[in-house]
Amino acid sequence: MTFEELNLSQEIMNAIKRIGFIKPTPIQKSCIPEIKKGRDIVGQSLTGSGKTAAFGFPILEKIKPGCGIQTLILAPTRELAVQVKDHLISFSSFTKINITAVYGGVSLVPQFSAVKRADIVVATPGRMLDHINRRTINLTNVHTLVIDEADKMFEMGFIEDVTEIIKCLPEKRQTLLFSATISSEVRNLIKRYLKDPLFIKEEIHVNQSLLKQVYYNVVQNEKFSLLVNLLKKKTPGLAIVFCGTRRQVDIITKNLKIQGINAMAVHGGLSQNRRSHAVDSLKRENIQVLVATDVAARGLDINNISHIYNYDSPKTPDEYTHRIGRTARAGKSGEAVTLVSERDHANFGHVMSDRNLNIRKGEMPEFERVRFVLDEQRRDRGGFRQNQDRNGFRHQRSNFNRGRFQRR
Repeated sequence: MTFEELNLSQEIMNAIKRIGFIKPTPIQKSCIPEIKKGRDIVGQSLTGSGKTAAFGFPILEKIKPGCGIQTLILAPTRELAVQVKDHLISFSSFTKINITAVYGGVSLVPQFSAVKRADIVVATPGRMLDHINRRTINLTNVHTLVIDEADKMFEMGFIEDVTEIIKCLPEKRQTLLFSATISSEVRNLIKRYLKDPLFIKEEIHVNQSLLKQVYYNVVQNEKFSLLVNLLKKKTPGLAIVFCGTRRQVDIITKNLKIQGINAMAVHGGLSQNRRSHAVDSLKRENIQVLVATDVAARGLDINNISHIYNYDSPKTPDEYTHRIGRTARAGKSGEAVTLVSERDHANFGHVMSDRNLNIRKGEMPEFERVRFVLDEQRRDRGGFRQNQDRNGFRHQRSNFNRGRFQRR
């Protein structure tokens, strides 16, 4: 199928040609005709599947510029809201449609005038409620609601905000919900607010031919040294390092800089300006490494990511798949590396229970142990340890390399 066969408007087709899209993705082929018909949709797909265009193209065709807010798109994070807005602006470049994003962490004042002029608003739930409670936004003309990353809305505790927002919208509307996973909570939301929805599920899989997946068994106090070695010697392109907590992100970022690796942090505790600056710096390749939590990195769309490093193991196969989906995209190869220490065994065991994932045990390279600074008062000074030679190189430890995660 081609985009021409989807009967999109000439303005949208002009934008598609300018962007360089060749043919629609599976989620676009399935969603666009049904959204154009006005049906409520539940779309299940991963980041990178093209779902923004899947709902964006048909929504843009329904917008009448200057007639107030007609579409509201709810996104769980500031980064995703900005990304969706930017994509929609690109898709609507041959129209006069006004699109804005509202999110927390920045002043409300500039948003007051922006939402008055907007035809489409992309918003995080908390900031949208701020505008509703202040009566600075008019939602009476909304005919389409999009709930993006619904599973993450629940995970982040935003679902009550979402339901409060829905109560303020016209009852007669089209509702589109997208989620990587359909949990019981998401199903309850669908049952409550969508009318006879069509369920469209994209086959969620990892391209095994393009993506190499490995794990290394390593003791905790040598995990950072291994990461530095891999980044310096085996990472030709850009990399994202995933950590489990904000504090861990900050510590790893600081120590990577000490080792001469140009890295920036992204997590929910940072201001929006700092988060945007870090993401933009990686996109422009001004830095080599982005260190991030799962929540902050949800929905990031960055080209040329050659490696994903799981410094802390993800908890579930779905979480793992979300992380590694940021590499091996657009026909390019990539590598996903998980560093597994004693404290990761339970979580990584859950990941390895998914038989669809082809994660192999990597042969441990020799690496030099480097200094790791926890804070200003407490330092791990490095030095020689048992099983290191006098040059500071680590060799494989037999007690942690018995292949406990090998499938039988």
